[in-house]
Amino acid sequence: MQATSSSSRLLSLPPSFLNFSSFFLLFGLVLLSLSVGVADFSWRGLWQWAIESLNIGQAVSTQTNNADMELMLLSRLPRTLAIILTGASLSVAGMILQVVLKNRFVDPSMVGATQSAGLGLLLVSLYLPASALFSKMLIATCCAVVGMILFMRLIKRLPPTDYLMVPLIGIVFGGIIEAITLFIAYETESLQMLSVWRFGDFSTILAGRYELLYLTGALAVMAYLLADKLTIVGLGDAIAINLGVNQKLVTWFVILTVAMISAVVVVTVGAIPFVGLVVPNIISRIMGDRLRRCLPAVALMGANLVLLCDIIGRSIRYPYEIPVATIFGVVGAVVFLWLLLRSPAS
Repeated sequence: MQATSSSSRLLSLPPSFLNFSSFFLLFGLVLLSLSVGVADFSWRGLWQWAIESLNIGQAVSTQTNNADMELMLLSRLPRTLAIILTGASLSVAGMILQVVLKNRFVDPSMVGATQSAGLGLLLVSLYLPASALFSKMLIATCCAVVGMILFMRLIKRLPPTDYLMVPLIGIVFGGIIEAITLFIAYETESLQMLSVWRFGDFSTILAGRYELLYLTGALAVMAYLLADKLTIVGLGDAIAINLGVNQKLVTWFVILTVAMISAVVVVTVGAIPFVGLVVPNIISRIMGDRLRRCLPAVALMGANLVLLCDIIGRSIRYPYEIPVATIFGVVGAVVFLWLLLRSPAS
């Protein structure tokens, strides 16, 4: 009874309150992210540059102010935007995957999507090294789709009530794919190249190297537009058929969306585990399972958490950086174990 009353109090929170608080937190974290870094940067110099630029007939006088603006446009702002897009899209991908598979313990890194995308990216880098970044993304997406299809075939015969077996099979399945990837990289002396994709890190993000992530934002918006159909599919096959929703078509949409988001993130910044697991579970305990209501909060919280972990990674060993995948991996592992241990009692 105590657990039930606690859940009801959480569900009574208005969605607008959570969204507004998350938005203002995101605004503060963005300002903090733009301010943190090894290179010299001054908000005062940037402000002076803006004022002098607006004054007609006056040239921008100081080289320092120009350097501040150049640093902002080439490095700080692209990195912050990349973090926001990555956190929001991975969280949305995890949410729609959990709803359609009817299991709260899965995310793109636990269904073989992230590992398969990394394998595809390694293969295309070895055999088609001169291919464009978009071509690498397409091949990585195809590999991620194949990996997800194999995973769904593996769990097809599991009983619907055995929720904990699905993530365990996903961890084993992802480990097998990762072992194959490591073996190929070892045999081809590509371990150093592979390490760039295995651990998500935003330190190399510059203007011109992150624009593919806007595709993940478009996919997240598309998922929001189809939120009602995704929610209906999550209620069960019989209900979806009675309401005229094509369950197979929606499932394929989720597979392609999750695979493409995973591939783009791996190609651009590397793998970041547990984002699609932790954020949807937190939001679903507060706001329920209706996607139309939850997805904005999921996207905002995902962006906030990844941005916060990146700021922590930049601050702990300043001027050196700890990859955001390491910081979030520690946080995500603790939350995942808590979810596993808490689930039987709920």
